[in-house]
Amino acid sequence: MPVRLAVGAFVLNSGLTKLQALDESAEQTHGLAKTAYPFLGSQDPRTFTRTLARSEVALGGALVAPFVPSLVAGAALTAFSAGLAGLYLRVPGMRQEGGIRPTQQGVPLAKDFWLVGAGLSLVLDELTCPRGRRRRRCG
Repeated sequence: MPVRLAVGAFVLNSGLTKLQALDESAEQTHGLAKTAYPFLGSQDPRTFTRTLARSEVALGGALVAPFVPSLVAGAALTAFSAGLAGLYLRVPGMRQEGGIRPTQQGVPLAKDFWLVGAGLSLVLDELTCPRGRRRRRCG
């Protein structure tokens, strides 16, 4: 639960922040996304950013809500964060030449890989830990 709360609060805050600053951030957020994923270019920047923000709010809420199974919350987090990690891998100037290490500009996006790890950890924990032993931890 600590991982779910920490990550959930982070993602929830990100979504709420985007919703509050929608007019100021829409062009920049959409611009970065369409650089990595050109098919997003046809979407309206404001609509795209609002949808992204609402998705973050829903995901953050699912992570902090104890009644949402960890398998479901972890799978959603993994899928969402894989898209964020794709930004890092696809946007020019985020990685040092010839490698995977981030540039100064890439650090804010590279950190999204920890979200992939957290999501996968939630999924794998649910899939590998027998129900009766979950309280005592697997082992």
